[in-house]
Amino acid sequence: MKKNKVFRPTAFAFPYLAVTLVFVIVPLILVMIYAFRGEDGGFSFENFVHVFSEEAYRTALLRTIGIAFLATAVCLLIAYPVAYILSQAPFNKWAILALLFVVPMWMNFMLRILALNNLLSMLDIPKGLLASVIGLVYDFFPYMLLPIYTVLSNMDKSYLEASRDLGASDFKTFWRVTFPLSIPGIISGISMVFMPIFSSYAVTDMLGTMSTSIIGSKIAVLFTDPITYGDGAALSFVLLLIVLVTMFIGSLISRRSAKPLKGGSKV
Repeated sequence: MKKNKVFRPTAFAFPYLAVTLVFVIVPLILVMIYAFRGEDGGFSFENFVHVFSEEAYRTALLRTIGIAFLATAVCLLIAYPVAYILSQAPFNKWAILALLFVVPMWMNFMLRILALNNLLSMLDIPKGLLASVIGLVYDFFPYMLLPIYTVLSNMDKSYLEASRDLGASDFKTFWRVTFPLSIPGIISGISMVFMPIFSSYAVTDMLGTMSTSIIGSKIAVLFTDPITYGDGAALSFVLLLIVLVTMFIGSLISRRSAKPLKGGSKV
């Protein structure tokens, strides 16, 4: 009996590949074309020279990186203890609590920010850096919590038992066993929070001021005028490089953190 080769498992990937080609690959190619196209229509780096020579662009880029680092650090400092406590519950009885942190994500993004804006106004928290960071943490917190919680809850508990059997204290067990094993979840959470902040200018525009405007807002303005397409594409390409470097560094850290336990780590 001949096998039906029409419905091979790989065939189900074609719709995804088509969507990726149309909505990801083609826009990236267009961005690269505009980024490296000069005023005469030929290949040129003049858009990048203009971008890095403008103080407003440099300031916005550095400000964006600073705000992204700050919001990501706050998310991590809050999410890790919460994920650790939830993962330690016997039989995952507290797993429903992890779902409660995700429930706000079912609401429309703009509605969440508008509601938070009203709440901050009631608390007399003015628009600015603090309000912007609160908004970013509120919006991206689940993306930091869930990867860490998943890694901690699926962790092989025999490592912890072996550490305690060897006489290690609870703190030493956490620092030498639990934390290294949870690094892949931390890296995943950082990637899911740090990188999207560059384009989440709606949060800083609604909760911040001109002093907290991030580079995504600049790019959105530049792409509204065909004359400034080149500058917007160049800035987008710079952000793409930052994202790729961040992903590469995160991958290296994840690989190195997994090596000690393969050969057996000393407690």
